[in-house]
Amino acid sequence: MGFQVVLWTLTGFYMVVVHIDTIHGDHLVRAPLARPYELGGLAPPSRIVAAAPGTSEVRLQRHFDKPVWRAETPEGPALYDAKTGSRLAPPGEQDIRALARRIYTGQGNIVAVKLLTEAPQEMQSRKPPYWQVEFEGWNRPTFYLSPATGELLSRRHALWRVFDFAWMLHIMDYDERTNVNNPLLRVATWSAFAMAVSGAWLLIWSFPRRKKKKKATA
Repeated sequence: MGFQVVLWTLTGFYMVVVHIDTIHGDHLVRAPLARPYELGGLAPPSRIVAAAPGTSEVRLQRHFDKPVWRAETPEGPALYDAKTGSRLAPPGEQDIRALARRIYTGQGNIVAVKLLTEAPQEMQSRKPPYWQVEFEGWNRPTFYLSPATGELLSRRHALWRVFDFAWMLHIMDYDERTNVNNPLLRVATWSAFAMAVSGAWLLIWSFPRRKKKKKATA
């Protein structure tokens, strides 16, 4: 129980010392430029909805500096040319490389690009498929991009991975690393509480006995 208390202290210290924005990897992603759209000559959203029945959302965004309609269709997200209304093909590996390079703030080169159909441990919270783009560097920055639109889904790096491991030890969920109310944690928490209360009681209880012994000796 004492060992677990030490783990709680060390992991909590790490999670407090390292800023949460750094853990999230915000410094790895370049902020998009705010630029206005020229709405003249664009295909109306109704054309996109007609082309993909059941679409729940259509919004205007940029893809390689070109305006596109992003539609949330029953089959998943899809991109449409904002001028012609025609559906764009999903990005290939070269497109993914270019998109990742555009948003990455570092100088390291891309060392690996993979289309994953099984989620790695660090992406258990998101359902595949997605592209994994890994850059060189001591912190192994890694981007995960949508295979349908090329949008950034998540980013990972060494400090995040250390945080994830520390979080696992902290909440004592060694499988999913998400359940903060699991039975093991509850048992450990109440055991630590009982240990602290009993230790405090023993500390208080010991003082009068020492005084009595001193008086008896005198």
